[in-house]
Amino acid sequence: MFCCPQCFDDRSIRNEWLNSDNIGICSFCGTSSESLIHPYVLKSKFEILCDAYFLDDSGQLLVEWFKAGWGLFSHPKMDIANASRLLGEILDDGNIVRKKFAPIKIAGSNSSVQGWYQLKEELKHTNRFFISSKFDFNTIKKLISLLEVEVNDLSAHWYRARIQTDSEPFTKEHMLAPPAKLASHGRANPAGIPYLYIASDEETAASELRPHTGDLMTIVKLNVPRGLKLVDLRDPRKTISPFELEDISELRNTVEVLVKLGEELTRPVLRHSAAYDYVPSQFLCEFIKNCDFDGVCYRSSVGTGFNVALFKPDLANITEVMSYVTNRVTVEMVVVN
Repeated sequence: MFCCPQCFDDRSIRNEWLNSDNIGICSFCGTSSESLIHPYVLKSKFEILCDAYFLDDSGQLLVEWFKAGWGLFSHPKMDIANASRLLGEILDDGNIVRKKFAPIKIAGSNSSVQGWYQLKEELKHTNRFFISSKFDFNTIKKLISLLEVEVNDLSAHWYRARIQTDSEPFTKEHMLAPPAKLASHGRANPAGIPYLYIASDEETAASELRPHTGDLMTIVKLNVPRGLKLVDLRDPRKTISPFELEDISELRNTVEVLVKLGEELTRPVLRHSAAYDYVPSQFLCEFIKNCDFDGVCYRSSVGTGFNVALFKPDLANITEVMSYVTNRVTVEMVVVN
């Protein structure tokens, strides 16, 4: 029996297939025309990962932890049963995959999710410039380096939208970031420090404006220079491979913090509280900028694509200007308990 990269969708594990000439149908996820290797080749990697968990009858199966915590076994056909079968082949132990485990906790970690919540509340309501919360920024800095991606690897073209004030579309000069003196606070930028917000597609760019039916919009297509470095916060569990970490147990909680940071950039904010609710995400982006990145990538809360906040707005170049009318706006509601 052989497995393939699609079973895991992990960039570190994928390297195991770089020199494989065995092409065929995967025995586990059924993907065809893939490079195949024997599961046992991955044993040493997964033994290290398993060492970050201990036997606990009230816990979960290993594959459940690996799916939820690290995004492994993410192929649609890799359900719990199939993933457990593959993990049993990898570890050469069909019994261990039936047992329940819990993650080993590292006492005294300042990088916990609770630590982020404390820092977040302090930034919003106590201290804005001289913080007292103890937060392990060095570990966060180390992990965000694993989230580095070049902007042109995400998309060849980018889009930005504005609702028009009349029937005439905006000119190119009015579709870039505003001057510093006119820059209001945003999800990523403090007031007076302009960033350029761009989207991966036209629909997402338009959706971010929350337009009304009948609104006219100017949407521009942009190019940005190759080589710009972004921090990709769309799905840190998926992006960071546990097999790239020196101490999986110690850094697991920090990965969860990165997930919360990504959610901070994505979550909807009420307009009346935006002035202080945006402060944590602004603080986060300034920290990322101070780590020599050119921007941050995050999921859209209203569109199907994703967004990028560029810290150097003048680097973007508009290649096309288009004008649209909003034909329909849909609303989705959920019950609040």
